[in-house]
Amino acid sequence: MTILPVIPISPDQPDAVTTRRRPSMPPRHLADLDLAGRRSAVTGLGEPAFRAKQISTHYFGRLVRDAAEMTDLPAATRDRLTADLLPTLLTPLREQACDEGATRKTLWRLHDGALVESVLMGYPDRVTACVSSQAGCGMACPFCATGQQGLTRNLSVAEIVDQVVYLAGVAASGAVTGSPPRLSRVVFMGMGEPLANYPRVIEAVRRLTSPAPEGLGLSQRHITVSTVGLVPAMRRLIAEQLSVTLALSLHAPDDDLRDELVPVNQRWKVAEVLDAAFDYAAQTGRRVSIEYALIRDVNDQPWRADLLGRLLSGKLAHVNLIPLNPTPGSKWDASPKPVEREFVRRLREAGVSTTVRDTRGREIDGACGQLAAGELTHASAGGAAADAEVAQ
Repeated sequence: MTILPVIPISPDQPDAVTTRRRPSMPPRHLADLDLAGRRSAVTGLGEPAFRAKQISTHYFGRLVRDAAEMTDLPAATRDRLTADLLPTLLTPLREQACDEGATRKTLWRLHDGALVESVLMGYPDRVTACVSSQAGCGMACPFCATGQQGLTRNLSVAEIVDQVVYLAGVAASGAVTGSPPRLSRVVFMGMGEPLANYPRVIEAVRRLTSPAPEGLGLSQRHITVSTVGLVPAMRRLIAEQLSVTLALSLHAPDDDLRDELVPVNQRWKVAEVLDAAFDYAAQTGRRVSIEYALIRDVNDQPWRADLLGRLLSGKLAHVNLIPLNPTPGSKWDASPKPVEREFVRRLREAGVSTTVRDTRGREIDGACGQLAAGELTHASAGGAAADAEVAQ
């Protein structure tokens, strides 16, 4: 494992983990706006409208996030645009790499001291960014590090997009070993429940998939949005007529267990959640990814594999089995490999396409929320108390 340097915090900016301000949304950023909105903002500053395309080309086309590097802009213009459209949204607290440089994780501090994480994963044929949509999470799944933290607030459109632009810049630098130098996929599987921050996540998707210079120019088919099963939002997503992949974090095929593992199931049961997922697949023609974290002696019994197979047989769905990445002090652990193989065998025997997710990033607390949880635990050990706040 390679551990990258921790980014020091200057003495006049005390550690935001220990001086947590009340959660608040960040100032406006150009990534919050479409191109027309940027033109309006730029002309409102007394600059010609073409400056909007200029700074957008830098940010989305060249992956430049620092206005000081936009040297084709007059200094006075750079100062005005920086103050109004390019505020610092993300400050790196810790960056780590493993898998010989193919997996890189960043812990970010937001302007109000909230913590979020993002991960860059390189493969021989692609580079994928896994990004957060909320600081913390309100879904309270007991085996998830983020769920144990609770929800601090939603992220803004630009806070989501800026994670991707930063990671795209890392990929472009050639830092991801053995992978192409272009980010090609984004998965909303970091901290938070994406569909609980619905308007901003959808706007971020549109920004990521709009052609440059309005956006990053990624394919909608290369974007994955996950959910624990917020049925009204899933049905709203159907109406968006996007072609993103929907990933449903199911984790149990029966209501008795899923009520415990995914508490939102107490509101929307397995049958209703799957109906919404299948309707999304029918509308879009896109195969739904069924996410299933295998937990030792909890949800890995052969009869549950058989039940899941019956629920999914003949449907446009693929099961993505996830070997659980245990969090420190947790009672939950990953299923043994023989149990995992039997689970896979039974699903495939039922005619359900099934794969086991690559276990990336265990050496660097790769599961979402683990770095943030460690940072908060460290701060608490030093005598700081993190106040419980209401999500904005």
